[in-house]
Amino acid sequence: MSKFRKKGEKELPPISTASLPDIVFMLLFFFMVSTTMREVTYMVHIGLPKATELSKLEKKSLVSYIYVGEPLLQYQKTFGVAPRIQLNDQFANVADIQDYVIAEREARNEAERPMMITSLKVDENTKMGIVSDIKQELRKSAALHINYSSRKK
Repeated sequence: MSKFRKKGEKELPPISTASLPDIVFMLLFFFMVSTTMREVTYMVHIGLPKATELSKLEKKSLVSYIYVGEPLLQYQKTFGVAPRIQLNDQFANVADIQDYVIAEREARNEAERPMMITSLKVDENTKMGIVSDIKQELRKSAALHINYSSRKK
């Protein structure tokens, strides 16, 4: 009866990798769905001030952002260290704000235009003079819904 026995020990069968592509694609799909892409590259340093009374914006698609702060190190050689205004991905002057608001308003649907919000993301060390100038330009372009971004205290 020994002719059915093999000499030596049995080897373990190799691990099946048939389901490995399914797992990889499932992880890839999860990260593609849950990751948000940054829309604007920051060119200014923004340390948001702390606040106690905060409210969350309902529809972020209706928000246009204006960034104000010191230029980052790679831009300081060209633009200096004084606080600058950033609209989308470029530096701008106070006079450019009206054109920016009009372009943002035209990009929206007709029904959404009255609900458009302009959010100011201003560094906590920035002087209020530039913020007042921005607010005056926003008034001239009839952008009266203004939000100040801050972080929780």
